Amino acid sequence: MAVLNPALVALYIHWPYCSRICPYCDFNVTRDRGQTDTQQALFEAIRADLRTQALWLGPRRLASVFFGGGTPSLMKPDWVGALIAEAKTLFPVTGDIEITLEANPTDAEVARYRAFKAAGINRLSIGIQSLDDAALRFLGRNHSAREALTGLETALSVFERVSLDLIYALPEQSLENWEAELRRAARLGVEHISPYQLTIESETAFGRAARRGQLRIPDPEQGEAFYDTTQSVLSELGYEAYEVSNHARGVAARSQHNINVWEGVDYVGIGPGSHGRLTLDHLRHTTVAEADLKVYIARVRETGHSVTPEPLSPEEASEEALMLGLRLIEGVRLERIAGLPLNKRDQLIAEGFLELTPQRLRATPKGRVVLDRLLLELLS
Repeated sequence: MAVLNPALVALYIHWPYCSRICPYCDFNVTRDRGQTDTQQALFEAIRADLRTQALWLGPRRLASVFFGGGTPSLMKPDWVGALIAEAKTLFPVTGDIEITLEANPTDAEVARYRAFKAAGINRLSIGIQSLDDAALRFLGRNHSAREALTGLETALSVFERVSLDLIYALPEQSLENWEAELRRAARLGVEHISPYQLTIESETAFGRAARRGQLRIPDPEQGEAFYDTTQSVLSELGYEAYEVSNHARGVAARSQHNINVWEGVDYVGIGPGSHGRLTLDHLRHTTVAEADLKVYIARVRETGHSVTPEPLSPEEASEEALMLGLRLIEGVRLERIAGLPLNKRDQLIAEGFLELTPQRLRATPKGRVVLDRLLLELLS
């Protein structure tokens, strides 16, 4: 299979195991119950799947690697190192690249983090989610605020590049408490903060509780107020909102892997339930791996891979580019949406929601607050 422009490729590796399933989580995860044989088989399947998809792509340079989940910090560091080495062999690297691993505070051991660093990890994304004990209990997390701070301190002692995740707009949360939490997080010394508004997904424990009337969901106006507070506080503290839910202290602190995805770089998705985007035979393709862990392993053993690339139409590829690109502060490159009819584009520009430059279409700060509504109007 040929590639239109053999160039860069990013790599996402999904490790589905978690020590606990959070009630808000809609990712493809499974409880870690010490299934040593199955985990060994999954590691081997991931490596085989990677080799096969690399053959499809042909010559590429590796742009970034992201270990997500699940909780990939539960992986054996040797396995992480072996997969990084495999990726660099299949897709030769020029210079240093960003290699991120997601972690939870309860996995924060200096020796373990040093082993991950020796394996090739150079950026850690740690899921603190809150610095309030009551909020952590509500979110079903298995760490306290004190443990979160200790875990972050450990991460910063090993890695130069550390990001932390926070969740806001909880049912009983006030704007004042959220602002105080943001200021406290910024004082911890991390270069990157990813604040996400709590989203109630239908098939999660929270989704079921909401249907029973046992969970109050903040209304859109409350959500916008929390978003505005997030933007103003983090901007004041030196964090640029380079993407809707990601804030960094300087360009070098941005998540390069996520930028690769938002900007349309091909990325290989490996592991149960993972998604990818590949350019094959001059067309953009989507891939979705088998979600069931054991079926994933069996399919890779049988065929060498777990995905069947499905071509996107030019319009579908452009719509996806618009939805991802408008999340970035720079906006979407115009060549990525060429030929896509955009309803009300000029009206939305005149109303101050969008800006058009010679190279890009971007959402203004006013537009980013209501980005979902903008996209609906543009694509309707």
